[in-house]
Amino acid sequence: MKSLGADTTDLAAPVPELIAATAHSLPAQPNALARARAFAEPLIAGETLDTGENILVHADAVAEIVAHIGGSEAMQAAAYLVYACQQLNRPEEVITKAFGANFAELAVETTKLVHLQRTARETQVQAQGGRGAALSMAQTAAQQTENVRKMLLAFSRDLRVVLLRLASRLQTLRHFALTRLPVPPSLARESLEVFAPLANRLGIWQIKWEMEDLAFRFLEPDTYRDVARLLDEKRVEREAYVELLRAQLSAELQEQGVASVVQGRPKHIYSIVRKMRGKSLGFDQVFDIRALRVVVPSIKDCYAALSWVHSRFEPVPGEFDDYIAKPKPNGYQSLHTVVRDGAGQAIEVQIRTQAMHDHAEHGVAAHWAYKEAGAKGYGGAVSAVGEYDAKIAVLRQLLAWERDLSGDARHQGLFDDRIYVLTPQAAIVELPQGATPVDFAYSVHTTLGHRCRGARVDGAMVPLNTPLQNGQTVEITAAKEGGPSRDWLNVELGFLHSHRARAKVRAWFNAQQQHETIARGREAVEKLLQREGKTAIKLEDLASQLGFKGADALFEVVGKDEYSLRNIEAMLRPPEPALQADEYLLLKKIKQLDKPAPGGKGGVLVVGIDSLMTQLAKCCRPAPPDHILGFVTRGKGVSVHRADCSNFREMAARNGERVIDVEWGTKTPDGAVYPVDVMVDAVDRQGLLRDISEVFAREKMNVIGVQTQTVKGTAWMTFTVEVADAARLSRVMANVGEVSGVRSTRRR
Repeated sequence: MKSLGADTTDLAAPVPELIAATAHSLPAQPNALARARAFAEPLIAGETLDTGENILVHADAVAEIVAHIGGSEAMQAAAYLVYACQQLNRPEEVITKAFGANFAELAVETTKLVHLQRTARETQVQAQGGRGAALSMAQTAAQQTENVRKMLLAFSRDLRVVLLRLASRLQTLRHFALTRLPVPPSLARESLEVFAPLANRLGIWQIKWEMEDLAFRFLEPDTYRDVARLLDEKRVEREAYVELLRAQLSAELQEQGVASVVQGRPKHIYSIVRKMRGKSLGFDQVFDIRALRVVVPSIKDCYAALSWVHSRFEPVPGEFDDYIAKPKPNGYQSLHTVVRDGAGQAIEVQIRTQAMHDHAEHGVAAHWAYKEAGAKGYGGAVSAVGEYDAKIAVLRQLLAWERDLSGDARHQGLFDDRIYVLTPQAAIVELPQGATPVDFAYSVHTTLGHRCRGARVDGAMVPLNTPLQNGQTVEITAAKEGGPSRDWLNVELGFLHSHRARAKVRAWFNAQQQHETIARGREAVEKLLQREGKTAIKLEDLASQLGFKGADALFEVVGKDEYSLRNIEAMLRPPEPALQADEYLLLKKIKQLDKPAPGGKGGVLVVGIDSLMTQLAKCCRPAPPDHILGFVTRGKGVSVHRADCSNFREMAARNGERVIDVEWGTKTPDGAVYPVDVMVDAVDRQGLLRDISEVFAREKMNVIGVQTQTVKGTAWMTFTVEVADAARLSRVMANVGEVSGVRSTRRR
């Protein structure tokens, strides 16, 4: 069926390599076409597609299109088996018995692709209606379209599938054109943006042109009718003129001794509209509505023919391109010129050798790059000619090589490095070959990867290190919180194949380690400020005064033991003055005494002094029967520390002369209690604080203060409890350690 208003000259020819390849890919069988139709007819004659078309009628039309472009009888037979496949419970088994494994595989793979593309199209419609948030998580609409295009080639790695899908889509468009039923915009747009460019890249020109015109007719009916009307107004006159000019040019070139084949070039409506829009031209300014192509034997003849054309007609300035001397990046070669006849009408002429013509017609990368706006595009935008397009460019050579070697048309190896799988919402995700569900989760979203705990592939639960296959639907089960497993970084276990996903896992663990280091540093700095009575100082200001960009930078180096707390103390304190007279006398008096007094203030006995002022240090909170030592402070008497207190060790190292021996008194006041700090490291969870508090309550220990800090699921808690005997505290901490989630407990 020709597009309304298009020239009727059909120059498109079947692609020899492609058709030959598909012919060799299915085994010849006697009466295969008749047998396949008879097999399928009872199954599909009474069924309809979602377009409303009868399936048998559709299959007949697809077989006819395949035959028209040179497909073998076996390929035509396959068209019926594809639709019969959808009506069978065990299609692969049944078709294998009747026609062989090759036919069965083709039918099943094509049916899968039909389903996947239908699902993807429906999801794209939902996304455009505001209901497709999940689609936007994985890629934009443009990326989705490009992935659908890739999937046509990469899904089954079988060109037979692609050929059948192109023929089927063309028939669907013809059905809507014939019945005048409303066409889903998503189907028309997919035809224009995915199927037509694919036909173009494969060199199946008649499918490409007709599909473009039909899809454009459905998407922009008013514009289509306007251009069709302009073409129809002088169709007969234009065709007669082109034919006259073709015959005249051919004869005169022959007279000049230049052997040539001169052809009229049809112009299609969508191509005209694209050029008008891309170059901001009016209809009358589109020069190649009247166009000729001249094919000559040699390059010398190309320039001879060009010279004659320019001498015979008036060249249009600025409309000559020499792609022979300077080929396009994709290898396309030809001479392009626009001339005017005696009546001032513009004519486009292309001149090339037969080899150049074969490359332009059959070399996929060349012709599609030219027709799809070239390296810079009509609007000046750079087109995406990357690795994918390079692979398409060598597709034909690979087919020829493989056919010579094995007699099989399958193009194994073209996309062996990539696979395409679907989210539950049918968004297509591109992954490296060998990727696992964990790779998939990280590709969709980093957080989903971190929290990935299980996966379903095509509805069935699978291990997380299962390699994915083309076309599978993957659903991830994720935890609400948490992070990745270190096992994922073990190459031998096979959880991760993507370098990008592996880098994200490493980054998570590095960040986790950094958080823990910062938390340790923060705790040490806050203890120091509390000990020095400087808790009012803002941590950011403290870091700035010490030369750090922020508080976390200070905490990190402190947590790594790369920065001494003495530096902070030195800034907080003025320089240590020499001993004052009263302090010197105090120390002297202590050292001169030989016998301990019977008791000390507050239950603490200071050796040789009965009424000396003492205080329990808040940094280590000593309690009987802890081993203790004293430190003579400036103006505050003796500060009593646990012997294992790190702060005491630092002070003793600086001022050893201030250290004195102390011990607990033999008589402790009735009801005396001592505050002690218990530090708990635990996995954060709901109810954790309540459960730990209940342990202290059962042991009849009064909790007078709680401090908590949570970083990335880890809770650090400090409980200040009152005890009469520190020895009893060990048993209580052991009970706290039995609480679910608690990793460790210790005295501060």
